[in-house]
Amino acid sequence: MAQNHSPQLRKASAAPDSGKTTTILLVDDDPLQAYVRRSLLERRVAGVQRAADAAEAFILVEQPLFVEKLGLVIVGLHMPGVGGPAFVSEMTSRLPSVPVLVLGRGGEKATDYEGDNVRFIPRPVATEEMLQITRQMLGQRLAGVA
Repeated sequence: MAQNHSPQLRKASAAPDSGKTTTILLVDDDPLQAYVRRSLLERRVAGVQRAADAAEAFILVEQPLFVEKLGLVIVGLHMPGVGGPAFVSEMTSRLPSVPVLVLGRGGEKATDYEGDNVRFIPRPVATEEMLQITRQMLGQRLAGVA
């Protein structure tokens, strides 16, 4: 899948220019929500890669070149299967230094998710809140790397 690397997107990046492209992995099994969220994120970050389910996300994070640029994982899994807390737990065990933003589903609460690098937004997820927390988490990640 081709990524858009236009100067306009790079300039509007949520993260400070560190000389490297920062990628957000959006793990979302709702095609409409994923499309909307990806469009919003791409206005502010040069690289957004969507995974439609947990298996696809785990395949991506096994690729060293992908992980090298990975700055944040955003999780919006709502279908049965490996989702929610089990997915986040496995993702943080594989990539403990990569922050994870959980977009909550009905009945979930922040206490369902553990980890220093994990943030939870309860449903309904406000667009501006998601974008603001994304900027904060990317900034903290890059500050820790630099």
